[in-house]
Amino acid sequence: MSYEHRVMSYNTFGHLFRVTTFGESHGPAIGCVIDGCPPGIALTEADIQADLDRRRPGQSRFVTQRQEPDAVKILSGVFQDERMAQQVTTGTPIALLIENVDQRSKDYNDIRDKFRPGHADYTYLAKYGVRDYRGGGRQSARETATRVAAGAVARKVLASLYPGVTVRGALVQMGTKMISRDRWDWDEVAKNPFFCPDASAVDPWTEYLEGIRKAGSSVGAVIEVVADGIPAGLGAPIYAKLDGDLAAAMMSINAVKGVEIGDGFAAAALTGEENADEMRAGKDGKPRFLANHAGGILGGISTGQPIVCRFAVKPTSSILSPRKTVDVNNAETDILTKGRHDPCVGIRAVPVGEAMMACVLADQALRQRAQVG
Repeated sequence: MSYEHRVMSYNTFGHLFRVTTFGESHGPAIGCVIDGCPPGIALTEADIQADLDRRRPGQSRFVTQRQEPDAVKILSGVFQDERMAQQVTTGTPIALLIENVDQRSKDYNDIRDKFRPGHADYTYLAKYGVRDYRGGGRQSARETATRVAAGAVARKVLASLYPGVTVRGALVQMGTKMISRDRWDWDEVAKNPFFCPDASAVDPWTEYLEGIRKAGSSVGAVIEVVADGIPAGLGAPIYAKLDGDLAAAMMSINAVKGVEIGDGFAAAALTGEENADEMRAGKDGKPRFLANHAGGILGGISTGQPIVCRFAVKPTSSILSPRKTVDVNNAETDILTKGRHDPCVGIRAVPVGEAMMACVLADQALRQRAQVG
């Protein structure tokens, strides 16, 4: 049976490091099962919780006020007894569970028979013939908490293979407001509610998004994720391209409408001389690149440079402004969405993008080890 036939439900991603997610926004819980994690890697709930806390809702007035602790439980795949200094993975499936504790399903009663413009309400019903309208059900961004949990495990796998590797993300554009790359500071990302690497942009962004929030509207964003410490050689030249896997992973995140690697679309405006990442002799017999327009990937294979991926998130479709739509009977009507929603869902997409990058890299690293040792 082929890989595609085994995952026809399309709730699983990855090949050797495989993640299956489950649950709905207003169900009792969400979670994931991770298969393919090597044994002997130290892993506790605290390792996973740290990443989940960065994505958790309700932490500022600029994200949904749904109060979810997102406390993760490890149900399987780890072991420790009195002879062991720490809890480690066993090589068997790791099941993670996150309970939902703050659902307000009644907020969605007014829209249960209406389709939100820009939302997946219509397409979901067209595909399955039934729709959980409470918070978007399975199509809700709530599902991304499970990916962040899986990404925390993926980070542990990467660290065991490549000590010192980092996967970091930042918000580089909010609506029409962009950062200054000359003022990029990774330490600043953890100091503000926007994951913004430019300290000078925080106050203008605050004023801008406050206006959007009070108007009951929303804006989109661009997130950049960078992996440092990944060696050359991950990926493949045709059907397992590293950039192809990254693009698919980022596009699978809710509300993402565009992905680029390195200079991305800007490369179309460059000449061949400008775009080429020239090389000189480096240390240990490896080349030293003079630029990184390729974003650390050439021919689908990592170059050893930082891997740079950006993705664009559309504005949240659940807004207070009345919009024209139709209902399940194809009758024309208007709609406005009450409840608790992100005025810029791209903010909390930063740790999600990091998690997907980590999962792809862990999967590619294990595939590389399996193929070439």
